[in-house]
Amino acid sequence: MNTLVTGRRLARELGEWRSGAPAYKALAERIRVLLMDGRLSSGARLPAERELSQALDLSRTTVAAAYSKLREDGFLASVRGSGSTLQLPGRERGEHALHPGLALDFTKATAPAYPGIQAAYAAALEELPANLVHDGFDLVGLPDLREAIAQSYRDRGLPTSAEQIMVTIGAQHALNLVTRSLYSPGERILVEQPTYPHALDTFAQAGARVLAFPVRQDGGWDLSEALLQIRRAAPSMAFLMPDFHNPTGMSMSVHEREYLAAAAAREGTVLVVDETTAFLDIDRGPMPPMASFSASILTLGSLGKIAWGGLRVGWIRGSREILAQLLRNRPAVDLGTPLMEQLVATKLINDMPSMVASRSLDLRRGRDTAVRLMREHLPQWQVKVPDGGLSLWINTETVSSSALALAARAEGLGLVPGPRFGVDGAFERYLRLPFCYTDGQLHDGIEILGRIAAHVGSDPLRMPLQAVI
Repeated sequence: MNTLVTGRRLARELGEWRSGAPAYKALAERIRVLLMDGRLSSGARLPAERELSQALDLSRTTVAAAYSKLREDGFLASVRGSGSTLQLPGRERGEHALHPGLALDFTKATAPAYPGIQAAYAAALEELPANLVHDGFDLVGLPDLREAIAQSYRDRGLPTSAEQIMVTIGAQHALNLVTRSLYSPGERILVEQPTYPHALDTFAQAGARVLAFPVRQDGGWDLSEALLQIRRAAPSMAFLMPDFHNPTGMSMSVHEREYLAAAAAREGTVLVVDETTAFLDIDRGPMPPMASFSASILTLGSLGKIAWGGLRVGWIRGSREILAQLLRNRPAVDLGTPLMEQLVATKLINDMPSMVASRSLDLRRGRDTAVRLMREHLPQWQVKVPDGGLSLWINTETVSSSALALAARAEGLGLVPGPRFGVDGAFERYLRLPFCYTDGQLHDGIEILGRIAAHVGSDPLRMPLQAVI
């Protein structure tokens, strides 16, 4: 069944959509921007014309004209009695790539596979026959893998037993399971602003009301606003990325970790800490895990960033009581993590120091190359150099990142504009630029940015509609 986007949600996602163009063209183009950067998915059903016109305080004729323009350009399919469904042009012709026609796809902050992963698969394959007596339905994880994960926490100074670990099919799967288990309809979820887009997708799918508190490159986490939101709204859970935060690359100080952990514990808010980027260190050095400051904190981990995105293995670290609750709910979501992937993950986690060292060298090269190229091609933009992570979070000054993404697509470069990382369309003047690519790819991508930025202004809908086709 296609997901129905309500008029209220679409109005919120649209943000600053009006421009100097006729209203129907501006509305059509903004909806297309939301589809291109993932805030709306292909296959999502748009609200009825009357519902959207009321939500936006527009005439129904204007909304109808916008929908007609989207249909004309191949971004909307309408069937009488079934509504209007978003689509990416080319899908009906069998083009299944998520971003067809892009020579440089900078929409993903994901690094190449760790060089030792092939050896890990080969070693795991040798162990597979001895493990085929296993029924293959594993809801908690292989004992050896859970122990290896627990040891990785102990190596970071956090006492952890294998019984505190549940192995999952990646961190996103873990977050879905945690949300299903901790969140109840009508409650609130607290997030950072900006934050990881797919976390927002998970919470939107659950129907949660999302509250946000700022993370600023010049001031860190806004602790006073976080405390105010926790006290005033009593959110059931809060989602945080304290280590090499996506997209800013920042890390919480020890004081910030202690403060938020204590505030959440006092008010009964469960902190759900995403550590998928925790090992992507370049210059920072070790920091205590967030869970060091409260026994009630749930930690999500994954090998997707440090080893390879194609290895869909993650985990949850938490108390035995919460893990028991997750275990009761898990069969409604899936029936366990694949065995072969768990064997590979065990090999890799036992090789964690080598993975971290290898990844750090690659990230340093990419970061330094990207910063140098940005200063060469776009010296007017503010670029704060992160001490870890996978990307730069760039202040584009007066340039709309949505318009920039549209213009870049016409040049074969895929970008994710800032509003994808914000609640209610924030961060139009920010751009996430991953640096986990080759020097040649970074050079070509940033050269395109420098060339088109001069022709893209502050209007998020300035580029013509045909620019991305």
